[in-house]
Amino acid sequence: MKVTVIGAGLAGSECAWQLAERGVEVTLWEMKPKKFTPAHSTEFFAELCCSNSLRSDQLENAVGLLKEELRRLGSVILSCADATRVEAGGALAVDRHGFAAMVTERLRNHPHITVVPDEITVIPEGEVVVASGPLTSDALAECLQQLLGERSALHFYDAAAPLVSAESVAMEKAWFGSRYDRGTADYVNCPMDEAEYLEFWQALTAAEEAEVHGFEDKKVFEGCMPVEVMARRGQDTLRYGPLKPRGLKDPRTGREPFAVVQLRRDNREGSIYNLVGFQTHLRFPEQRRVFSMIPALHDAEFLRYGVMHRNTFLNSPQLLDRYYRLKADPRISFAGQMTGVEGYVESAASGFLVGVETARRLRGLPPVDFPQETAIGALGRYISNPSVTAFQPMNINFGIMPPLGYRVKGKRNKNAALSQRSLERIAALRDTVLE
Repeated sequence: MKVTVIGAGLAGSECAWQLAERGVEVTLWEMKPKKFTPAHSTEFFAELCCSNSLRSDQLENAVGLLKEELRRLGSVILSCADATRVEAGGALAVDRHGFAAMVTERLRNHPHITVVPDEITVIPEGEVVVASGPLTSDALAECLQQLLGERSALHFYDAAAPLVSAESVAMEKAWFGSRYDRGTADYVNCPMDEAEYLEFWQALTAAEEAEVHGFEDKKVFEGCMPVEVMARRGQDTLRYGPLKPRGLKDPRTGREPFAVVQLRRDNREGSIYNLVGFQTHLRFPEQRRVFSMIPALHDAEFLRYGVMHRNTFLNSPQLLDRYYRLKADPRISFAGQMTGVEGYVESAASGFLVGVETARRLRGLPPVDFPQETAIGALGRYISNPSVTAFQPMNINFGIMPPLGYRVKGKRNKNAALSQRSLERIAALRDTVLE
């Protein structure tokens, strides 16, 4: 039993691991370090390009449920994330390099995985999983276009936030704390009064953007919107988004500030922080000028500026089934963001399902019926639902899962009940999945 996996991002790494753990011989093609995409900079597998956060770890949140499902089913991505986590309140954030290095080491040392450090430009014979990511190389993208047809791929724009050194943050103008005091005091909160915010907002809306061929605001994916695009939507849009002060009381005044920029730890040592929600495609000098208007960041040392790039995804409802297999040629599967799942954990989940199902098919076993009541199953059904019109990338959310069928008072209680129902389904499937 042999499978070729193209790409060692989160989806490809998870897929390769699940196949190998089930005795399948995997040839894992990864073009780094010979060739890099605009968003990658290290030789490691599962490199996190934007944020170092895998988002909420709470079961009242859909992505928290998805992570728990993957944990209980033996995900290598979640195992490495938990082992390299850094404090981030109720979120699961990781030491970016430590996490990627651990995933890389585990895959390279697996006896059933052979890594080929080169670019692949054609779809090989036999069983293939394409997990080349939203920044698929031009040559492979052209090959896929010919395979799938001219109208098979869409695109949106994605952006990464800047990183600053911790020692350069003016802590006399900031404080450590988490929203509503949830978890430990893991975020650096940088407050602004009304006058400071308005001056910052005006500068941000007028700042000069880097040239991005074909960029249009309407093509920006809502879940990863550049901060300047968000600012242009209205004076208070940021205050109801990444700069909302709700639940953050300045210990010096005992009151909520007018606006708050949060910094989240980006490595285990706490020497690097990222600006939460500040994905951007402003020119680098403009980023320094405008973001330094935040009082606590007046003298900040920017270790990496925000960048923006085009992400490509498939018209999956027309092309793929619920197991991410190509309907026209089931020996070929896809995984990761290119399928239209959005987010680190969602990408890993798609790779997990593809790995499990491909291994079962090769061993003559029936597919696992992940029901829509589970987060893993709901994602697979969303990307393969032919009735979806104007298909767009989707984060996991409780809205794509069936309702409970009975009334539960309070949103958090309802979400907790949805998670409990899902984990009961996962418990019933666990032995089958792991066989």
